[in-house]
Amino acid sequence: MTFTDKTIIITGARSGIGAAVAAAYGDAGAKIVVAEKDPESGKATAEAIEKNGGTSLFVETDVRKPEDIDLLMKKTIEAYDKIDILINNAGLSRFKNVYDLTVEEWDDVINTNLRGNFLCAQAAAKYMRSNPDGGAIVNIASTRAFMSEADSEAYAASKGGISALTHALSVSLSDDRIRVNAISPGWIETGDYEQLRPIDHTQHPANRVGKPEDVARACMFLTDPRNDFVTGENLVLDGGMTRKMMYEH
Repeated sequence: MTFTDKTIIITGARSGIGAAVAAAYGDAGAKIVVAEKDPESGKATAEAIEKNGGTSLFVETDVRKPEDIDLLMKKTIEAYDKIDILINNAGLSRFKNVYDLTVEEWDDVINTNLRGNFLCAQAAAKYMRSNPDGGAIVNIASTRAFMSEADSEAYAASKGGISALTHALSVSLSDDRIRVNAISPGWIETGDYEQLRPIDHTQHPANRVGKPEDVARACMFLTDPRNDFVTGENLVLDGGMTRKMMYEH
């Protein structure tokens, strides 16, 4: 897949999934806008793309702040004249006893993960609709939208909201030729992959734990213009784990 001359904004691209997605699109010839609230790591991601021969711009962005999002879009247009693709990856998790979770902590997760996704999509779509071929948005959700561990209420609610937001946006933006899809990753190891145990891999029907590059390839599939028949979908990327019956023996 080639994305030559495409301008792609990726939020939360400091490391892990976001950095892998940015690198993959950079290698495919796209112009990458790294939107990250941490300047040091955000700049490092952009510099790594440049060192590999790609084109990249870092814009300090906190997706909880509408003014940051507006500035992100304006700087992208100033640099590259258009916005073709948005990858809504920025997010945070907070796992805390349900009785102790504060309103402020709940709001921080929702405002980052869910409201931030909407505001970025809304702002980017205003520019995408001027493109002859529209655009594409991918929201990074999670399998925790459908299954849970204890004390994950804020995170689960935000990711479930992203899933619903995705199909709503896909309908609302269809007349402007903007496709909107989501990816729900399962276990994607962003640390030392070699330290994983055999059971970590074999409990997955795919027989391995996921890698950030798996998410990057899924993003590229969903945003490839040739796949313009795919919209409103939530691609579960979990090595088959949510299809596996779990019993204690």
